[in-house]
Amino acid sequence: MGFYQLLKQTFQSQEHKALEKEYLIKARRQPSIVRVEKPLKLYRARALGYKAKQGVIVVRVRVKRGGRKRPTIRAGRRPKHFHQEKVLGKNYQWIAEERAARKYPNCEVINSYLAFKDGKHYWFEVILVDREHPAIIKDKQLKNIAKQHGRVFRGLTSAGRKSRGLRNKGLGAEKVRPSQRANKRKAK
Repeated sequence: MGFYQLLKQTFQSQEHKALEKEYLIKARRQPSIVRVEKPLKLYRARALGYKAKQGVIVVRVRVKRGGRKRPTIRAGRRPKHFHQEKVLGKNYQWIAEERAARKYPNCEVINSYLAFKDGKHYWFEVILVDREHPAIIKDKQLKNIAKQHGRVFRGLTSAGRKSRGLRNKGLGAEKVRPSQRANKRKAK
């Protein structure tokens, strides 16, 4: 068993659940976007492209849960226009990545993962890379990501691709669903 598998097992233990409660108490008092020194779940961050080097930063973002649908329609409508449409076509993780990218405009989002959650909020840790840092420009893997400007806003991160329905592309199917424009046209 490798080091990161052992690390994952310790994070799933009962002792760590108590520590997670303490993290939650601290995180609730912090601002919604906070830069952290080290990732909370190192095994997850390493799997998603985190490296402990200059130019790579980790940001913890708090996103409020719920409120993703329109309120119930009160006034009269004919049945065709009475249905409720989803307001947000994005998942919470993608929203967290976008907020982190707006806060740090000189950085590019590599990936993110769920740190913890409670009844009101989700906390995601977003891994960002500084585009102009010399250590990143020399790195063969990270320099390609640093060249892609605004990849989170175009839905090119893992969370963005999942929300767009492009995750299962390698399983033989062309796409999971038709385009969003095609779906809207079908509804009319």
